[in-house]
Amino acid sequence: MIFNNLFGDILETYIDVFLNVDGEKASIIFNKLSEMGLKYHIGKYDFIFDWKRIVSIKEELTFIDKIQEKLKGTGVILKFTTIR
Repeated sequence: MIFNNLFGDILETYIDVFLNVDGEKASIIFNKLSEMGLKYHIGKYDFIFDWKRIVSIKEELTFIDKIQEKLKGTGVILKFTTIR
C-alpha cells in the first residue's frame, strides 16, 4: 500500500474521532463507523478508509456527508485528512 501511495495510485482518508463526555458511547461510535467500511487504526489516526483508487472531491465529500449524517446527534467531532 505504501508503494501505491508513493506514486499517487490511491487515496486514503484518515479520520480522528473526538468524543464528548455527554455524547454517545465510544463503542456505539466504533460500530457505526465500522458499518460504513472504515477500518480501526492504532496509531496517529483512529480510522482509515482506503478508496482503492483516485476519487473526485465530490465523491469524497459525499462520503463525508454520509458519515456526518450517520453520527448526527452523537456529540462527536471528526477530523478528516485525505492523502494521495
